[in-house]
Parts: sequence; structure tokens; C-alpha cells
Amino acid sequence: MTAKTLFDKIWEAHLVTEVKEGPCVLYIDRHLIHEVTSPQAFAGLEKRGLGVFRPRKIFATADHNVPTKDQHLPIREELSRNQVAKLTENCQYHGISLFGLNHPYHGIVHVIGPELGITQPGMTIVCGDSHTSTHGAFGCLAFGIGTSEVEMVLATQCIMQQRPKTMRITIDGKLNKGVTSKDIILYIISQLSASGGTGYFVEYTGSTIRDLSMEARMTICNMSIEMGARGGLIAPDEITYDYLKDREFAPGGKDFEKALEFWKSLKTDSEANFDRRHFFNAEEIEPMITYGTNPGMGIRVNGRIPLLKHIPEENKESFSNALKYMGLKPGMKMKGKKIDYVFVGSCTNGRIEDLRLFADYVKGRKKAGDVTVWIVPGSKRVENQARKEGLYEILEQAGFDLRQPGCSACLAMNEDKVPAGKYAVSTSNRNFEGRQGPGARTFLASPLMAAAASITGVITAPGDLL
Repeated sequence: MTAKTLFDKIWEAHLVTEVKEGPCVLYIDRHLIHEVTSPQAFAGLEKRGLGVFRPRKIFATADHNVPTKDQHLPIREELSRNQVAKLTENCQYHGISLFGLNHPYHGIVHVIGPELGITQPGMTIVCGDSHTSTHGAFGCLAFGIGTSEVEMVLATQCIMQQRPKTMRITIDGKLNKGVTSKDIILYIISQLSASGGTGYFVEYTGSTIRDLSMEARMTICNMSIEMGARGGLIAPDEITYDYLKDREFAPGGKDFEKALEFWKSLKTDSEANFDRRHFFNAEEIEPMITYGTNPGMGIRVNGRIPLLKHIPEENKESFSNALKYMGLKPGMKMKGKKIDYVFVGSCTNGRIEDLRLFADYVKGRKKAGDVTVWIVPGSKRVENQARKEGLYEILEQAGFDLRQPGCSACLAMNEDKVPAGKYAVSTSNRNFEGRQGPGARTFLASPLMAAAASITGVITAPGDLL
């Protein structure tokens, strides 16, 4: 029998048919939708006189455009208000589960899926959002799709896809103090580039990965897309099973034991082949910070921006343009750079462990007076848990601005925008031009790096204040 990768096993289990010299048709187990990419898809169904094929396989929430203040009040911004209203209308009409504003399950789509047990090992999961790769942390094939594909899945519960190549990234060793999963993935992308995973589905493995919590694994899979990969996944293990037990939508009782038997089979065979392999030593990874306008432009916090002569000829123009936009120069140190904003949140680092890490670091300290800090939980559950644990009290005493769940300043589609020319240390996933607001300048970093910067007002190595 041919040895198979975990990707192969899940893909083949969901393969409906394969078009000769064309795409594959895959069955989809979970379809997640939100207010931005679903309205046009539902309109397309209506125009064609079609219904939703399997509404019980679909879960909806409002996250991208929603305000993170006064969510009990009507949404002021007209586009956002209309999009959320349309999502509510479509879900009611088609019988789709919706976790809207003020619902106890409300939150960012890629935060609530795992925390509710909607996300389970061995599944195929899609959403009209590129960071659907987050769910791969559970041993799923999870990937983002376009609006026309959202319509396709609504109508058929299937999707046409070209089969990607496979890559294995192995990280072994113990992490240094102050190094988090965000640093791991920023380091990997800095080594492979923002296009180094293009055309591949990535499996992460090694002792470093196995030692990570589920939330840390989600951060790594979340940013697989930032190196061009179609998605990322990690084989499920005891940490995965313990996380899923007793979640609302996870199997319970005897069904859980039956599911567990299947989940334990989800691993790559020892002799399986990958199209590419990469190996990294965890002990070489240090706290990371980006300096440019794509996530691959990252360096260790104590490092310097590369000199132009060290940049490949074909990348020199884009490198120079990125530094011009960021107001930086080759050879500059990042440590000590003045910042204006700090954003803690997003589907990358808006979970309870991220807030715990941040709050533990700033406990007993005060925010730098000239820095604006937004703390945005990834879901209502995260918010409630943070309050229960006393984290909000610590953060309020330190002077931080505590918000309600939503995508917030991860992207400039709502009210939480960084002003033009201002520098933000952000725990989100993208630092493209204008990503956090027209003219805003973004440094991607871990919650620990964000905590250190919020206290000092400059880019600071977390270890300097420990």
C-alpha cells in the first residue's frame, strides 16, 4: 500500500470526482461565512433560483466590519450596517446558524470555529477569507475561497479545486525565553519569503510543534497563507483531543470515543513523500519584528534592516519602495524605533492565551503616555473569560483601551483605523500598505513584543523588561 501524507488522506476521503486534466471536486464538511463575502453569493443563488443545499453544515458570524465599541447600539457606518443586516436576513431565510453581535458565541470566524468545536480533525473547511488556514491546526484541510466559490459551496456543499503540492516544515528543539509561536511563523516566512509556499499545502511537524498549545498552533497555521501557501495543517494529538472535549459542537459521550478512534488515524505515514521539505532549529529563533510591507520582511528584534546590496536584484525595487513607505532605511536598527499604536487582537493573536500573555507581562506597569493601545478579544467567550480571570482589571489599571470582539484594526474595514503616517505594532497577520488604515505603517509582532512596546513606547525586546 502506498504511504500517504495527512493531506493525501483527507483530500482523497473528500474527493467526489476528478475532471480529466482539470480540477478536483471536493466535498466540504464545514462552511463558515461572514458579512463581507457572503451577500453577493446569496444574491447569486437567488438570481439562479437555487437554495442552500445543506444549511446545517454552515455557520455564520459578523466580524470584519463590525464596531468594537457599543455593540448594543445600531451600527453607525452605513455599509457595515447593511452588510450585517443582509447576513442576518440571508441566514434567517435559509435556516443557517448565525452568531451575530451580542450573541454569546459571537466573534471572529476563525476564533469561534475552534472554540465551539465546530472545527474538528479530518474535516474540509472553507470560508470566504484567506485566514481559514487557521483551522488546519486541528488536522483539517482548511482554506480560503472567493465569493463565486462561496456561492458554489452554498448551492452544492462541494467545490472545484486544483490539487496543491505538499510541503513539510519540521521545527525541532526548545524555544528561547520570550519566543512565541508568532515568532516561529514570522521566522519561517522571513526564511522562505512571502511567496515561498506558493502552490503548496504545508504540514508542520517536529518536537517544537508538538510542545505547542492548540492556540499557539492556530497562530502558525493562520499565517501559512502569508508565505503563499494554500493552507497549513498539524496532525492531531492528545493536546487536540483534550481541547475539543466537551465543546458545544464537538461529539459527546460515546460519539466522542468513536470520533477519537478516527482522529487518531490522522497522521502522515512514515514513508510518505512530500514535494518539498524544510528543517528549522527552534533555538535559532529569536523574537521577531517586521520592517516592510509584506510578512516576509522580518528580522530579529535586535537585528538591523538588510542593506540593499544583500537583496536579490529582482527584489531591490520592491524592497526600496517598502522602506520608503515605512519611512525606514537599510541598515537601521529596529529596536528603539518610536511607535504610536499597539493592536492586540485578530484571528492570529486574539485568543485567551494571547491576552493572558500580554496581561501577565504588563501587570503592575503603565502604558506609555503617548501610545494608543487597543486590546480586542477574538470572541465574546474570550472577552468573558478575560474578565473572569481578572485580566481586564490588570489591563484597565495599565491604561489600555479594551474593546469588544471583532476583526478591528487588523484591516481597515471598520472604525478602528491607524492614522496615516503612524507606526503600529500589531499582533495581526498582514503589514501591507494601508492594511490598518490609509498610510498606516505596521510592524507585525507577538503579543509579548506588543506588550513591551506598549510599556516603553518603542520597539523593545521582551527580555529587556523581564
